[in-house]
Amino acid sequence: MSHSHSTPAPSPNFQLIFNSALKEYEKRTKRDLLAHPLVAQLQSCDSSSDILAVIHQQLQGLHQSQRADERLTKWLDPIVNVLFAFSGALGEGVGLVFSPAKVIFAGFGVLLSTARDVRASQDTLIDIFERMENFFQRLEIYTEVSPTPEMIDIIMKIMVEVLSILGIATKEMKQGRTSE
Repeated sequence: MSHSHSTPAPSPNFQLIFNSALKEYEKRTKRDLLAHPLVAQLQSCDSSSDILAVIHQQLQGLHQSQRADERLTKWLDPIVNVLFAFSGALGEGVGLVFSPAKVIFAGFGVLLSTARDVRASQDTLIDIFERMENFFQRLEIYTEVSPTPEMIDIIMKIMVEVLSILGIATKEMKQGRTSE
């Protein structure tokens, strides 16, 4: 994001909201996302390309064909780029010891590894990611403007909702109900 002035501070209750979303994720998936090794691996990433490389590692073994590989990976760029830019908009002043976007990326990794472990339907996984890709492509324009306090609040809500979607999808996949 190009900033001509300082980024507005996010709402002080973001930490509470995001922590609540993490607890809900753990309740659904039976996994503490902050303790997942992917979070530590992602925290050392300082560019969207580094993050993409880590997520691509999670995709290994999930697809059997070049076509499936393309369908499973085309969603990555817009989602990672927008969330990474949004994380930058939130700045390090969110009062969290971790980057919310990087925790969300770990959630993507957990979903992908769950899909691999349960041999879930690739078509369902692709459908989830394509819907998210369409949403994030529409948000991409907002990564090019300096955020207002209202935008910061919306960005925080989006991050919480994405984490919630990942928790629900991971839970359903574990239970073999991905067709729903």
